[in-house]
Amino acid sequence: MLRAIPPVTSPKSGRYWDYIPLTMDFLPIYLNVRGQPCLVVGGGEVAARKVDLLRKAQAEVRVLAPDLGPTLSKRVREHDIAHIARCFEDKDVEGASVVIAATNDEAINRLVASAAKARRIPVNVVDQPELCSFIMPSLIDRSPVLIAVSSGGASPVLARLLRTRLETLIPASYGRLATLMAGFREQVKRRFSGSSERRAFWEKVLQGSIAEMVFSGRDRAARVAMEEALRSKEGSGIGEVYLVGGGPGDPDLLTFRALRLMQQADVVVYDRLVSPEVLDLVRRDAQRIYAGKESKNHTLPQEGINELLVRLAREGKRVVRLKGGDPFIFGRGGEEIATLAEQGIPFQVVPGITAAGGCASYAGIPLTHRGYAQSVIFVAGQLRDGSVNLNWKAIAQPQQTIVFYMGLQGVDIICRELQHHGLASSMPVALIQQGTTRSQRVLTGTLATLPDLVRTSHVQSPTLIIVGNVVRLQSQFAWFDPDSVSQAAGVAPNAPASPA
Repeated sequence: MLRAIPPVTSPKSGRYWDYIPLTMDFLPIYLNVRGQPCLVVGGGEVAARKVDLLRKAQAEVRVLAPDLGPTLSKRVREHDIAHIARCFEDKDVEGASVVIAATNDEAINRLVASAAKARRIPVNVVDQPELCSFIMPSLIDRSPVLIAVSSGGASPVLARLLRTRLETLIPASYGRLATLMAGFREQVKRRFSGSSERRAFWEKVLQGSIAEMVFSGRDRAARVAMEEALRSKEGSGIGEVYLVGGGPGDPDLLTFRALRLMQQADVVVYDRLVSPEVLDLVRRDAQRIYAGKESKNHTLPQEGINELLVRLAREGKRVVRLKGGDPFIFGRGGEEIATLAEQGIPFQVVPGITAAGGCASYAGIPLTHRGYAQSVIFVAGQLRDGSVNLNWKAIAQPQQTIVFYMGLQGVDIICRELQHHGLASSMPVALIQQGTTRSQRVLTGTLATLPDLVRTSHVQSPTLIIVGNVVRLQSQFAWFDPDSVSQAAGVAPNAPASPA
């Protein structure tokens, strides 16, 4: 925590704030306690959390308390820690490298702090910073990378909130990346004599495709790419394509990895179903290429999109192919990566929340629910040739929820065939237009009334059709109010979203 010391007046302006120096209440350091004896006074769950942290740092831990809670008792039975079953005495701190007091008795905590300080042993007293010679920060653990966040004891809750925000920005696999980098440090030193060259090389690695290989679990490929980059200095010059699911529309539903890749992309090739709010999260200076596809109106044919991705990657660019929903559920993601694989272009796929899951959740319709549906099936309501020739027998099953994508144009055929293959005309249906966004509309009816509902309500794409008994739960489970979201955002309720 930074603290202003008494003000000093500026001789030029007379204003003291020009020269206010800041001091820190605590010096941020990391202690090596591997194999060192550490003492924890207290046997409850708070003490258990401190013990857990010390054991992760490979310390030898003694716990002093008359009684232990279930967590610490289990550690003692497993011979993971030592237990001293009595009350604290001043001499107990002797020989310890670190002491932590975690009891609910303030008097004992003060005795522990006094005894440790008298022997110049670092001591921490939980929730009493005035008694501490060191504090325990909130940690982001990506071992061997550690990031500590502290408010100097002023507000532990604030420190935890800051840590939570940082957690979303730092992939869990950063530790594996650091380990990989450590294994190549000596090779990089031998390959590049100057510090500026080494720094430039590491920056390129850490911000490029090699790091992304580690983040996506391809450690072996990352090691091979590192070796190739060291041999050529500049690497292969080939970029990478990231097939990213942009979710159903609400930007809060993006995955951490999707957001990170969108923020570092050189080029983004995006579809019509990507919401403007999601597209706004792309790096500002990234090139944006619209490749939207509507029925009978394709800005770029699929083959052209495939070739575009290959060309951009061969120019050395990091390319995000941004799709609505999930790229592998009616998103033609398989066709695109097939071309990339044939051409030897590195790629990875980032799943997204599919439209069915996201829109149904925001509409208050559980896709499965005990007593209503035991299975769910996703169906393309229009085939590649424009027909609606589906396996109706497999689709029209009892106790099954049916979600139709792209079903508006064939709604008459869908309703007719489902009834012909055994579903009752009174089977509930729902239309969800622009689900999860502030323009969401939910309309309910039956198989008998659905065609007229589509025509009279002027429903437009993107709209999902859900058929099944689970629709009966919609009025009971509806929780998302797009009107209130629209009013908070300063837009008219149910205003159509601007085209992506």
